[in-house]
Amino acid sequence: MATGSMPEFDIDIDSIKSMLNGKIKWILLAVFIIGAFVILSIGRSIISDLLWYGGLGFSGVYVKIITAKIILFIIGFLSAFIILSGFTWISYKTSRGTYFSELTPETIVFTQKAFKISILVFVCVAAIIFAALFSGKWELFLMFMNSTPFSTIDPLFGNNVSLYMFQLPALSFLHGWILSILIVGLLATIAIAFLNFTVRGVSFVITPALKKTVLINVALIVAMIAIGQYISRLNLLTSEGGLVVGATYVDVVSKKPALLIAMIVGLISAILMIAAIYWSNLKFAVAPVGLWIIVTLALSAAWPSMLQQFSVNPNEFVKEKEYIEKNIDFTRLAFGLDSIDEVYFDSKSELTAEILENNKDTVKNIRLWDPVPLADVYRQIQLIRPYYDFNDADVDRYEIDGDYRQVLVSAREVDHEKLADDARTWVNERLYYTHGIGAAMSPATEFTAEGKPVFFAKDIPSEGKIPVSNVNKENNPDILIENPRIYYGEKTNDYVIVNTETQELDYQTDTGDLIKTQYFGSGGIELNSIFKKALYAWQMGDVNIFISDEINKTSRIQYRRQIQERVATLAPFLMLDADPYMVATNEKIYWVQDAYTTSDKFPYSTFTDYENEKFNYIRNSVKIVIDAYSGDVNFYIWDSEDPIIETYRKIFPGLFQDKSLMHSELKDHVRYPQDLFDYQANKYLKYHMVNPEYFYGNEDLWSFPQEKFGQSSALQIVEPYYAIMKLPGEIEEEFVQLIPYTPNNRPNMIGWLAARSDAPNYGKLIAVNFPKDVQVDGPEQIEARIDNDQDISAWFTLRCSEGSICLRGNLFVVPLENSLLYAEPIYIQAEGVSLPELKKVVLASSNKVVMGDSLDEAIFLLTGSTYSFTSDLIKKDVNLEAPESSDTSNPIDKIKQAMENIKTEITSLQQLINSLK
Repeated sequence: MATGSMPEFDIDIDSIKSMLNGKIKWILLAVFIIGAFVILSIGRSIISDLLWYGGLGFSGVYVKIITAKIILFIIGFLSAFIILSGFTWISYKTSRGTYFSELTPETIVFTQKAFKISILVFVCVAAIIFAALFSGKWELFLMFMNSTPFSTIDPLFGNNVSLYMFQLPALSFLHGWILSILIVGLLATIAIAFLNFTVRGVSFVITPALKKTVLINVALIVAMIAIGQYISRLNLLTSEGGLVVGATYVDVVSKKPALLIAMIVGLISAILMIAAIYWSNLKFAVAPVGLWIIVTLALSAAWPSMLQQFSVNPNEFVKEKEYIEKNIDFTRLAFGLDSIDEVYFDSKSELTAEILENNKDTVKNIRLWDPVPLADVYRQIQLIRPYYDFNDADVDRYEIDGDYRQVLVSAREVDHEKLADDARTWVNERLYYTHGIGAAMSPATEFTAEGKPVFFAKDIPSEGKIPVSNVNKENNPDILIENPRIYYGEKTNDYVIVNTETQELDYQTDTGDLIKTQYFGSGGIELNSIFKKALYAWQMGDVNIFISDEINKTSRIQYRRQIQERVATLAPFLMLDADPYMVATNEKIYWVQDAYTTSDKFPYSTFTDYENEKFNYIRNSVKIVIDAYSGDVNFYIWDSEDPIIETYRKIFPGLFQDKSLMHSELKDHVRYPQDLFDYQANKYLKYHMVNPEYFYGNEDLWSFPQEKFGQSSALQIVEPYYAIMKLPGEIEEEFVQLIPYTPNNRPNMIGWLAARSDAPNYGKLIAVNFPKDVQVDGPEQIEARIDNDQDISAWFTLRCSEGSICLRGNLFVVPLENSLLYAEPIYIQAEGVSLPELKKVVLASSNKVVMGDSLDEAIFLLTGSTYSFTSDLIKKDVNLEAPESSDTSNPIDKIKQAMENIKTEITSLQQLINSLK
């Protein structure tokens, strides 16, 4: 062994060859089987998805995505393979030489072959990984190539905002991707050289050839980092490091020029490093890089820090005023707050009977039924059979009996998990219990004397058609849902197969007869061949699809039936609203899903967090309609002025339709989406302040009010809610979503924000501001007044005893002309049974709090109005109509006497309780 050499190797090449020759066929067979399985799995996924997309008429979308992925994969693989193979092969060639270890010639040949194969395998695997990452960003590159310009120019560099929204994200990814390949190439170059020296039995040294290879690699890395510094310079527009999001004083004065200088120095350093290879002088390589590092640290870190400390901090507002203004303007633009109409609400202290009667359509639509307790009621009394379920109750509005009514509606869906264990067979879950049927719908206000909801739609009639109407018009309903069957919904998480030899259960009659049906729609994929059966048996991991005799050539497999999964598969680039809602038409049931286009690259706009993701631009650009029977999906562009959705329209021209093509019955039920309004309302807490001085000092910061809800005595944030009301300055009621505001750390109300849902004013936002010199009670103060009322408190003490639970509903603030009406429903629920009963209505004005057994009674106690605000859906136990004469025995006197009697009884019971204590 040579001096300084590595230990010698004693390798029996003949034994290795003999072992490999005996097992090589099994190794090749295993590789072939694994490779074939992987290829077939990919092929199975592609074919099944192509069938699924084609069944919905969107095969072009899938082909576009797959084609883009394949092209980008090939480009990514070839690029990474060429770069990595170039560096690794040069490293291998330049580190070869004489073997000083005592290896036989055969061992040396074997080692060299194994080394080459290992390098090739490494390069191929690394190239595949980089190609997969590259193809995974197909959306970025398609948006880059199809970008639509904005109408906004950034105020710092003068670029169109589309540069930051479309081009820069793709360039940033490409930059990071290439830099990663170069770093992996550098590490691989050094590792291969080290291993080659080790195998040869020679101490590792950097040879001139290896030095050139490393210098070229490092020079390229330096150049890429320098380019990244220029990208970072552009990204200053979304920087979060300053007083506000966007380029602040320090960024503009120091970081902006610093990053440009550092980039230039970096590129010069990279050029000098390559030149040093030919000059054979390492100083020309090391010195520029050292200078570049010093310049980068000094200009990009030290200078900004000193500027912030000694110049900005002592005069922060003066220095940052310009950038605060930009942040305000661009944040309001990005979140759609720039077009809010601001009006003033001249609040007066008195709420009179005349005001209530003048706004009867608003009052009779006050939502007393909250979605959560009402959904529990539906589950208790409207499931009909145990294998159905209601996911939630959605708020909407319908024309019922000539009246514009706010309603809550919920779809009756099939839920396999609610089947008894012995009934959860493959036939039952996949072929028999395939769909839900119908819906429950009730007005938001009315309730019976027993505390139950009144229904516009309920049960499953014997003919299977669901009437939606006033109960007095049941023979002539306003809406008759001809086909109320629900194959696609919110709880349809499992696949089913329809049109099989097993007839599907449609519904069960009152007499217990089981009505069967066969699917006559176009939803799903026909299993009309052995190939498709085998394909979907593998896809679903269920061999029964292949072997079952119940499946025939007309059978159709329906999967991805959960509507949000269905939409997300078709358009993964859209962010979906959390609450899709159902719409009942005369034909069938539909689902409406709001979708958003978002970005985190809008200049100077403050971010919002959503499920671990951040965005600073949002538009409700798309409304999606899903047919509950066929599963057909239609994407309607709702905001054609959004450049992001216009870019997607260019990419997928066959996916989107104009909103004018939406059926009028569905247009009537389009509503302003909940999540969007929530994001906007949150931003408006601070960004209603357009004066930079007020903004900087948080002079007029708002917050959301708090309320008591449910059984807990703790306060919770008031959430936005829908209402039918008359907005200030309007002459007709409309369907709006609103949220009240309070000053920060104070409970009084300062204003409210409303979003309009009805045409032609859909999407308009109105901010109503209260006078700052008038005290207006906020929800938290009203809750305190409710708790402090002796009669109400005594009632809670008596009724909310052991065995019963009192649930407080949402507290609603209802603007009426120049007054405010506060309304809160009270439910009672037996312990252990999720069946809340609406028992009391609490109403409040600026100077009075009352509680009644109905809305009419509570209004009478509050204002003395004898007008009946509830419809003829229910018969009241107490008649509040005004008497025709001044008879002393009129109903109002009877009510007054009854209330006095109740107070006397409560007082007596309180005394009894105190004596028992």
